[in-house]
Amino acid sequence: MLKLAGFTVFMLLLDSAGDFREKHPRFGGGAHPWDVLGSWDGWWYQQIALHGYDPVLEPVPGATGMITLEGNSAAFFPLYPALMRLVSEVTGLGPYGAGMAVSVVCSFVAALGVHAVTARLGGRRAGLVAVGLWAVWPGSGTEWAVYSESLYTALAAWACWAVVTRRWAAAGVLVLAAGLTRPTAVALVAALAVAGLVAVVRRREDWRQPLAAVVIAPLGVAGYLAWVGYRMGDWGGYTKLQEGAWGHTFDWGRHSLDVLTSVPVGHFDYLFAMPMEDVIGVGVVLLVPVLTVLLVRLRPPSVLVVYTVLSYLTVMGTQQYFGNVSRYLLPLFPLFVPLALAMRRLSGPVLAAVLGTAAVASGSYAGYVLFELGVP
Repeated sequence: MLKLAGFTVFMLLLDSAGDFREKHPRFGGGAHPWDVLGSWDGWWYQQIALHGYDPVLEPVPGATGMITLEGNSAAFFPLYPALMRLVSEVTGLGPYGAGMAVSVVCSFVAALGVHAVTARLGGRRAGLVAVGLWAVWPGSGTEWAVYSESLYTALAAWACWAVVTRRWAAAGVLVLAAGLTRPTAVALVAALAVAGLVAVVRRREDWRQPLAAVVIAPLGVAGYLAWVGYRMGDWGGYTKLQEGAWGHTFDWGRHSLDVLTSVPVGHFDYLFAMPMEDVIGVGVVLLVPVLTVLLVRLRPPSVLVVYTVLSYLTVMGTQQYFGNVSRYLLPLFPLFVPLALAMRRLSGPVLAAVLGTAAVASGSYAGYVLFELGVP
């Protein structure tokens, strides 16, 4: 219900503003409000579902600035568009409908995973609150869109649950699948490795099961990057594509620092500036360390802490559209655990009022701002 409320407000805002009608269908436009959900990255995923990949590094003629390469679908990992293609062939839906179906279904799978992990730490009520927080988090507008966030969060949540419950084979396979969904799965790989090491050192497990999981886990992300490099004839091809076609590069946090020192004083003269989206992004970025400290104080399983911290550092250390950090940090569901444990003490009516208000407001800050006032 919370997600549906926010989604409804998002569609109403799109329709009332009408700006999407004047935009190109590939870049935030369309004939109907819901068409916006299949634009931007969604357009690329639909092209992959229809036509597959052709990884190349193609220079932009005469380009001398930051963007020197043509965009190529190889920048987008394959599991989500593969599921789109499968659903399309089974149901007869087009790529847009198949992408939306995959995302919506995966959002519920992700919600169940968030609940499962949180409930182990704080009970069923805390689990429900955590699911509600995930539904209204900044960036949650991509949960029901032709984007891979719901799929990745589902895999990450259930992988962490598998580690916590010592289902090592399942954990390895789920992390492998996550690595076929987003490159940030390297944080999950590391979290699984640390958890496995801790389990062996404390003699909770026979070392062979965690080791097998650790060996399996990186095959998804490593395999895809290797395939792209092989097809391009350049083993660093994926990184070069991200940098040359989208301006995404690991810069050790220089761009993030530039934004964090500019936005608070009202300056928006940095790279990829989008004021409204960036203000929300700064708020999210500053909130994460606070929630991380509160999470650590609960002494949760190591896999949750390592996954959260490394994912955060990866996002903050990368030059990209800063306003998108609210989307990139959406899969960091362990951050909701301390909030959920505190909010579970609220009475039903108070909890409904807090989350209900956030859900309605999320139609703007988590949906409209991301898709219409920024570049998701």
